[in-house]
Amino acid sequence: MENFGILARRITSALLTAVGVVLLAAGLLTYTQPVAAAPVSSAGPIASSGSDGLQTLEPLLTPSPGASAAAARVATRVVVAALGIDLPVIRQPGSADSFPPCNVAMYITQLHQPGQPGATYLYAHARTGMFLPILTASLKNNGQSMIGMLIQVYTSDNMEFLYEAVAVRRHITSLDSAFATTDETLWLQTSEGPVGTVQKVQLIAKPLSSGPADPVAAHPTPHPVNCS
Repeated sequence: MENFGILARRITSALLTAVGVVLLAAGLLTYTQPVAAAPVSSAGPIASSGSDGLQTLEPLLTPSPGASAAAARVATRVVVAALGIDLPVIRQPGSADSFPPCNVAMYITQLHQPGQPGATYLYAHARTGMFLPILTASLKNNGQSMIGMLIQVYTSDNMEFLYEAVAVRRHITSLDSAFATTDETLWLQTSEGPVGTVQKVQLIAKPLSSGPADPVAAHPTPHPVNCS
């Protein structure tokens, strides 16, 4: 029985690593010529939620009657005011190896959501109106200017989670660290090069606080654009 347990753990670890390899190989995320994006809002919430035909706010789990709303929580919006970043967050349409859309950030479904132990992992293209400011800031002094920046993440159950950036990692080719962490953390990722570049930038943040949010602020209307 003990040998079986060790084997099961090894298989689970291998599967998680394989998921990371697929996501990186899929081009999480590419830096190419700037693409027109939805305007970044620096004052007040984005417009209230709507439908564009994509299942963008689908929960990870379908809660049973009486289950906590936190069990079905997913990220819906990410804001890094100091960098001018304000994006709706969606579940990536299609399979894990499909090219991610523009004008939105996305979360890795195999990882965690705000308020849960482990890594909440959000990614977006290094393009204008998206996560390009993270790449730009990382090129100077290894991104030290981003340390201490505040990051807001809103969720589908009308909560706001506040984080503080504590680390910048460059030239990353594996998601192993994110899958391995058991501490509640936020990871923002973007690319370091053109389509096909494996190396990524990660901005890692620790949680500071959480509380109720204005439903309008928590549910921006996503307008993903196919930019492959």
